[in-house]
Amino acid sequence: MDRLNNINPFAKRDSHSAGAVVTYKVLTVVTWLLSLITSVYFTFPKGDWNHRYHPHTVWDADYYNPSGFTQHYLITSLFWLALFILQLGYIVHLFSSSVETVNAACAVGSHFIVNNLLHFVWVLLFVYGHTVWSEIVLILNFVNLTSLYFRHNSYPRFIHLPAVSGPLAWTFVAIYSNGAIMVPHHTSLVARIFANIAIWSILGYGMFFVLLYKDYTMGFALSVLSASLGVAQFERQVIAFQWIFAFTIMAVLFVFSVLVAIPAWTGKDVPIGRRATTNDTERAPLLADP
Repeated sequence: MDRLNNINPFAKRDSHSAGAVVTYKVLTVVTWLLSLITSVYFTFPKGDWNHRYHPHTVWDADYYNPSGFTQHYLITSLFWLALFILQLGYIVHLFSSSVETVNAACAVGSHFIVNNLLHFVWVLLFVYGHTVWSEIVLILNFVNLTSLYFRHNSYPRFIHLPAVSGPLAWTFVAIYSNGAIMVPHHTSLVARIFANIAIWSILGYGMFFVLLYKDYTMGFALSVLSASLGVAQFERQVIAFQWIFAFTIMAVLFVFSVLVAIPAWTGKDVPIGRRATTNDTERAPLLADP
C-alpha cells in the first residue's frame, strides 16, 4: 500500500520531493497556459469566421443553441478572466521560498493539472459541436474536482478558490448548460419546465458548501454564474420563470455567503454551519489566511 501511495500522483502527501516539485511546476504552467490560450482563442470571433469552414466560438455555440441554461457571454467571460488571474497567483506560490506553501500548492497539483487538460479538451469538443463527448468530459472533471474538494478542502484561499472551488462551481453549472444543448428539442416546453426545476439544484449545491463547510468562495462563485444565467435568460425571454429563479438563487447564495465571509474575515466564529474540526486554525476550511 505504501508503494502504491508513493507512485499515485493523487495520494495525499504533506511533503514532496524536489523532483516532484519541479514536475508540478512544469506541468502546472504548461497545462494552465494550454487551458488559458485555448479558452481565449475560442472566446473571440475570427475575422474570416463562417459556419461552414471554421469552428464556433464558445459563445457562438451557445447563441445558436439557446436553452434554459444559456449563460451571458460577458459575465461568464469575466468570471473566467478573474479565475485565470487567481490561478496565476496560485502558480506563483509553487515557486515560493516557503516549503510549507510549496507543499500545500503541490498537494492539489495533480487534480489541477487534470482540470486544465480536461478544460482544454472540453473547449475543443464544445466549439466543434461534439456535445455528448464534451458532456462526458465535464462529468469526468466534476468527479476529479469533487474528489479534490473533499480530500483537500482545508488549504488557504489562495489555493482553494483558484484550484478547487472556482473550477468546481463552473463545472457544475456547465454540466447543465452543455447538457441542455445536448438534449434534442431543448427549446420545447418540456425542456423549459425541466430547466425551471433543475435550476434549483444550483441553490441546493451551493448552500451545501456554504452551510456545511462555511465555504463562501463556492457561494460567491455560484452566485456570479447564477447572475450570468439570469441575465442571459432575461434577454432571451422576458416573460419566463427561469431568469426570476436564477436571480433568486443568486441573491440567496450571495446573502448567505456574506454572512459566512464577514465573520471569517474578521476572525469571529461563523454563526451558521458546522465548526471546523481541525486543530490547526490556519488550515481550517478556506478561510484562516488573510
